[in-house]
Amino acid sequence: MKVAIFDYGAGNIFSLKNSLEKNDAQVDVITGLNKSKEYSGLLLPGVGNFDPAIRSIRDYSSTDFKDYVGESMPVLGICLGMEMFFEKSEEGKEQGLSVIDGEVVLLPNTMKVPHMGWNSLEIERQNNFLEGINEGSWVYFVHSYMIKTKETGLIVASTDYGIKVPAVIQQKNFIGTQFHPEKSGKIGSLMLSNFLSECKK
Repeated sequence: MKVAIFDYGAGNIFSLKNSLEKNDAQVDVITGLNKSKEYSGLLLPGVGNFDPAIRSIRDYSSTDFKDYVGESMPVLGICLGMEMFFEKSEEGKEQGLSVIDGEVVLLPNTMKVPHMGWNSLEIERQNNFLEGINEGSWVYFVHSYMIKTKETGLIVASTDYGIKVPAVIQQKNFIGTQFHPEKSGKIGSLMLSNFLSECKK
């Protein structure tokens, strides 16, 4: 099975590639969306800034993002990758990928920003991505922004640090995490394994 990680040219995605390969995936790092039939799944990693990342997907791809993934290719967006699913972000001026209604807002000034550290998950509904993941499992966050959406049904899990922050979302074939599974030990590895199982279907 072969999956692709989109590289925005912003930083090290080795840990994500390594985690996927440990789960028996063949992984290509790509810089444009051109050959969708080669891959069973796509990952948008959590390294970079909103506007340059959006532009790298739009400007270096011969295929439109929505056309590339269609209605069946599983897509995992991690942190920034998830934020790009939405219509806009306070981090930038570019329009998001707009596959999910909503926006991305700066964490409130009552919190230390960026928020960094381990936090536990409150599971709101089960899905295949969280198969085998227990309520209260700890995962690793590094972020300054959070999603804001009226579609509360897409929130699969959240975390609480004074305010409730959506931590896992899913809408159709789009799965997003505000935390970094590749930095979240055995729990994160299991989530990536679950994602790869979706890619096999």
